[in-house]
Amino acid sequence: MPTKKKASLTQLGKQMSRPDSPDKAAIESVRNPHKGVAYCVRFTCPEFTSLCPITGQPDFAHLVIDYMPKDRLVESKSLKLFLGSFRDVGAFHEDCTVAIALRLVQALKPTWLRIGGYWYPRGGIPIDIFYQTGLPPKDVWIPAQEVSSYRGRG
Repeated sequence: MPTKKKASLTQLGKQMSRPDSPDKAAIESVRNPHKGVAYCVRFTCPEFTSLCPITGQPDFAHLVIDYMPKDRLVESKSLKLFLGSFRDVGAFHEDCTVAIALRLVQALKPTWLRIGGYWYPRGGIPIDIFYQTGLPPKDVWIPAQEVSSYRGRG
């Protein structure tokens, strides 16, 4: 059943510029219409970008975010703007990946959340970062992320 109330959302349906930094980005949420039902939500961002904090060169990652909602669902446009706000930010892979997870946990207070940050090589070494809030719930289907580690031309 679609939710009718949009009054609390400030970004959905409006022309919005990408925030200058993650600190300025608002993660908005909506009421979970299926509170009490165990299910998994997945967001995939195959073109995430940030900057190397030392060289200023761009870094690229494929992010997969899975969460089991409790009371709130993340509003996808605000998530897109939040992820895009890292584009001009200098931060190490670990910082970006974990900071995204912690902000989502803070905003949504989900039953469970995990993120896989599959980063493309920097200096010839791919770096994959994984975070989750605890053991995966047993009463919900959570598909494998199935993102292969970077293999180059091999």
